[in-house]
This record gives sequence, structure tokens and C-alpha cells, in this order.
Amino acid sequence: MKKIIFFTAITFLFIGFTSVKAQKTADDKIKKVLYFNPEVEPDIDEIKDPTNNAFFDAVTDNFSGRRNKMLRAEVQVPFDSIDKQTIVDYCLNNDADFAIVSKVRYFKVGFGKYVFSNQVVVSMKLFGADGTLVTETDHDTYRKSMRLLGSTTNSVKIGTEGAIKGIIKKLRKLKPTEAEL
Repeated sequence: MKKIIFFTAITFLFIGFTSVKAQKTADDKIKKVLYFNPEVEPDIDEIKDPTNNAFFDAVTDNFSGRRNKMLRAEVQVPFDSIDKQTIVDYCLNNDADFAIVSKVRYFKVGFGKYVFSNQVVVSMKLFGADGTLVTETDHDTYRKSMRLLGSTTNSVKIGTEGAIKGIIKKLRKLKPTEAEL
């Protein structure tokens, strides 16, 4: 009788250790996401720095509750003509699983050269570490958020958060078994 209890206890311990080990490897995998500086349209130097600060404030706020790590590259990659090899090199050098290339476009209002509204469109493209396009999305703060008043900084933050949520939503549709960003 003692032998049966001993072997049963050993069996339960073995099953318990293997199931805990399997859970740790699947759930504790931290994905690293590399963000490039967003391309700002129109190309005016005075608005690039505040736009980058607002963009990365929103990104870090969004990643604070997730199990992923955000990496920042101080390089601006053109949104419309993305070189696959550049993405692969940056992901390899930074040990990143994904790369996000983004663009912030301001609406021009009025006849003046430097008159802008506080409405923005934030577009993002998500690339895998091998340089393939996984998904892309955009968030228009006027059409989707119905935002009429407020500061431009808050509009950039709201647009960035909306674009990140859009990418996560599309990723869940593409690969429901894959862990989220």
C-alpha cells in the first residue's frame, strides 16, 4: 500500500511540474516591438519634435499595462516607400520581434501656409522581424473619435492609441492563437 501511495505522489508531482513549465514558456514570452519616429506631414521642423513627444507618450502609456517591451529607434523611415532590408536590419540589431512604421498627418485649414487644425490621421504599419508586412491601420481623430476641440497634443495621443488598438484588433483576427502585442 505504501508503494502505491508513493508512486501516485511522484506521478502527481511530475505532472504538476511539467504543466507549470509548459505554462511559463507559452505565457511569459515577451515580445519586443520597435517603433520608428513617425513621419510628420507637412514636413515642418517646428511641429516634428512636439509630435514625436506626444506620439511616444501615447505609445509608452499604451505599453505600460502589457507584457511587451517597447523599443524606440531615433530614425524616421518613409511611410510610403519602406525598404524591407532596413526593417530586417533594425529588428536584427535591436533583437525585436516586430517593427512599426508610422505617419502623422495634420489637416490643413484655411489659406495660410502654417494654419493647421487639431485634427490628425495616425497611420501605422506593422512588420515582422523578417520584413514582411503583417497589418496596417489608421485612425482619424475627426471621423472616428468625433473630436472637434482640444489640443493638438491630445489629438496625436488619441490617434496613436486608436491606431495601436486597430493593429491589435486586426492581429487578433489574423492569428487568434498568437499572443497579442
